[in-house]
Amino acid sequence: MKEDRQTYRLIGRDRRSYESTTPGRFGGNRSTRIYGRLDCRGARRVIERGGYVANRVFFADEEIAIAAGFRPCAVCLPEEYRRWKLTAG
Repeated sequence: MKEDRQTYRLIGRDRRSYESTTPGRFGGNRSTRIYGRLDCRGARRVIERGGYVANRVFFADEEIAIAAGFRPCAVCLPEEYRRWKLTAG
C-alpha cells in the first residue's frame, strides 16, 4: 500500500513554487515581497482582517527568501530588517 505523505508548496530562489515534504519555516507576501516568521504578530493581524492570504507564500529558510527577492519583516525580524535597511540604500 502506498503511503500518502503530506506535501507543502514552497517558493524557491527562482520564485517558482515546488512541492516539499517539509513545511516552510518562513512565510511571505508575494505582493509586498516581505518575509517573516510564521508566528509574526503583524502578519497575523492582517490575516485576521481578511487580507494577505491570497498572496501568502512559504520558504524553506531565510536564505531562499532573500534570494527570491524578499526583504525581512520589521515586526518579527527587527535585527534582520535593520541590516537589510542599511544595505538597501
